[in-house]
Amino acid sequence: MNKSTGLQRIINATKYSLKGFKSAIKYETAFRQELILLVAAYVTVMLIDFTIYERILLLGSIGVVMIVELINSAIECIVDRIGSERHELSGRAKDYGSASVFLSLLLALILWIYLFACHFFP
Repeated sequence: MNKSTGLQRIINATKYSLKGFKSAIKYETAFRQELILLVAAYVTVMLIDFTIYERILLLGSIGVVMIVELINSAIECIVDRIGSERHELSGRAKDYGSASVFLSLLLALILWIYLFACHFFP
């Protein structure tokens, strides 16, 4: 077994990450929607006079949603790969992943509402 080390390992890891990113864009509708949300959020945040910290929080909250979505998609892929028959644990795994996406979206929404309210209604 020839395992790469050092700089080659980092290069390979980057290639795999980009491959995963491209795959998520191609196959995951929710991820594409969140990517569009991130672009819209970026434009919105840059047009309004938020502090750098507020901008980081607002954009970071969308980034967290995207990260959780990728993890949820990975869980779904693994469960689907194991088999197509219904199993309680498979269903729970998918439900937990979905719930984590929901919670990250809820957190982002609360953060956005709070910071916008503080900015426009001090």
